[in-house]
Amino acid sequence: ISMPLNESALINYNIELNSLANVRDYLVTFLTNLLITTSNSIILQSSSLAQLTQATNQLTRNTLMLVSNRCYELSAALYAMFEKISYEDAQSASNQLFQCASNILNGVNGPLQGRTDVLDLDYSRANTMPTDYDTDLESAWSNTNLFGGGDEASIEKNRNIYYQKQLANQINSQVTKILSLLTSSLHIHLNIGQHSLINTSQTFMSLETISIQSLKDRLVKQVENAQFNIPSDFILNTTSNSSISLRSRVDPLASYGNFQNTNLSRSISLSIIDQNGNEVSFQANENNPMQMIIPRDPNVVIPSMYLQNVTSINSTINNLLFDYRYINITSSLPISVHFEIHSLNRSLAYLFIYKFDQAPQLNSSINLSVGWT
Repeated sequence: ISMPLNESALINYNIELNSLANVRDYLVTFLTNLLITTSNSIILQSSSLAQLTQATNQLTRNTLMLVSNRCYELSAALYAMFEKISYEDAQSASNQLFQCASNILNGVNGPLQGRTDVLDLDYSRANTMPTDYDTDLESAWSNTNLFGGGDEASIEKNRNIYYQKQLANQINSQVTKILSLLTSSLHIHLNIGQHSLINTSQTFMSLETISIQSLKDRLVKQVENAQFNIPSDFILNTTSNSSISLRSRVDPLASYGNFQNTNLSRSISLSIIDQNGNEVSFQANENNPMQMIIPRDPNVVIPSMYLQNVTSINSTINNLLFDYRYINITSSLPISVHFEIHSLNRSLAYLFIYKFDQAPQLNSSINLSVGWT
């Protein structure tokens, strides 16, 4: 039986993808049972886990769960000995654990965001009847209402998504604890003006200790033009008046949640941490809010531009002077609008006009009423 080349390549890709995922699912059981003794053992194990989870589309739920638990254990062990080890050892271990935390976040959110394929092993495990099916009356597996009902195929698909969401919530919570432990292990070594930087293909993390006064009007720059602009008149919920730590992070993929349209952007975060290692809340003025730039994921292929020959508009039967485009962007979520114009004829001048809330009326007799000049 012959098939198109693209279809054959896709089948081979999925076979190899699931084969590699099965190998990682098997290997992780050995890496997560090693003894934690010294800082060197933490560095070695965290480095192995960071490499194992680097291919985030090959991580089963079992792999993600075991690695997440192990990363937390390693982070807790590092925090327990941070006063007894050098800053270099703490930074080396934290570097790997930050990458590991980013990898498992991307791995668990990838299928939910539609960015990676559902692995065969996950789908099979989700839809295999549990051994306690007959005795566990509250088992979620048999409650088809949780999976949207419908035919068997729909139930199986939604059941897999249900377990993926459950694990995503668990990992999101555990990664928050991991980040807190790692931050506490590092910031104790930093004096005012010093900072720790991790910049890899998996994650970006910057931790610096500064005075509270220098936080005003501060521009916190990250990779890929991501940034936070902190206003001058903010309210910081802390009694300390000396120094704080700023932790900024960029992860490759935003987490899945209650919001839609987050699967095209990076995930950025900024945390203010007091001298005790606790995160401090802060509030900006409505008239002078905090500004931020969230970069788009460059790995997402954006459809090509629509080309419009505007030079032929005024030669049409209606003799129009403008090409009108009305786009409805009504949404309950914030929307970022980007205009990009590429001129095909550099010898011509182009006039581009946009107006929000209603379609513009371009007429010289009413230009004062709609604000056009």
